[in-house]
Amino acid sequence: MHWLTKGCTRKIYFEKKVNNDRGRNLLKTVIDIIYPRRCPICGDIVKPRGKLICPPCRSKLNPIEEPRCKKCSKPIESEEKEYCHDCETKHHHYISGYALWVYDSFMKKSIADFKFHGRREYSDFYIDEMTKRYGMEIQKIAPDVLVPVPIHKSKQMQRGYNQADILARGIGRKLNIAVLSQLLQRNKKTLPQKLLNDKERLKNLEKAFTYSHEESSKFSNTIHKVMLIDDIYTTGSTVEACTNILLQNGIDEVYFLSICIGKGF
Repeated sequence: MHWLTKGCTRKIYFEKKVNNDRGRNLLKTVIDIIYPRRCPICGDIVKPRGKLICPPCRSKLNPIEEPRCKKCSKPIESEEKEYCHDCETKHHHYISGYALWVYDSFMKKSIADFKFHGRREYSDFYIDEMTKRYGMEIQKIAPDVLVPVPIHKSKQMQRGYNQADILARGIGRKLNIAVLSQLLQRNKKTLPQKLLNDKERLKNLEKAFTYSHEESSKFSNTIHKVMLIDDIYTTGSTVEACTNILLQNGIDEVYFLSICIGKGF
């Protein structure tokens, strides 16, 4: 009778999952009627309904394509080069990273609205695109966990969320990868990186991050590979600071994934 019991258990689980999915879909439909989805580029109500972005706005995006840096994914001018100027002149300790789009005026506004103006719904579009474009690469890397780049608790209280955590959780759900949201913590309130030059950015991030062994213990296996998740990669100072803390605490390999990457740094 053991097989029958297991069969019943699976049937109950499946029925609950279907009901939960129906409930979530119904809730999404109701929310979409009351609060129509906004386009992450133009900010208007998305047309046609059910899409995550207005079709004409998609053409405004500037995707990262070849040739691009083999280390950080930043676009480069020459196909004969393997690395961007930044990666040629610096020794980044992460293995490699990926980004979807160039951080231009369209994405600057989109991400600012996502981070500072409560447009959490934009994450659905970002997550969908990130997993479609890089899902196979991420699966090949096979990170043990995804770790969002942390923000200071004062910023999280002000915004109500950490945008990187939203991205990490969404990607984790789609690709069935565990997320450790508190593995890295930002205990030092730093100046906005965009206000600083390259050397100042590194100085600004000194001792900004700490590693949580308590959070690490929540993961049943030893953590060897980590993929950092963030919204923007410019000079790589933040990712490098996080990477160094992870390596100092026994992590073997660090990768990153971001929505956008700066050009010309």
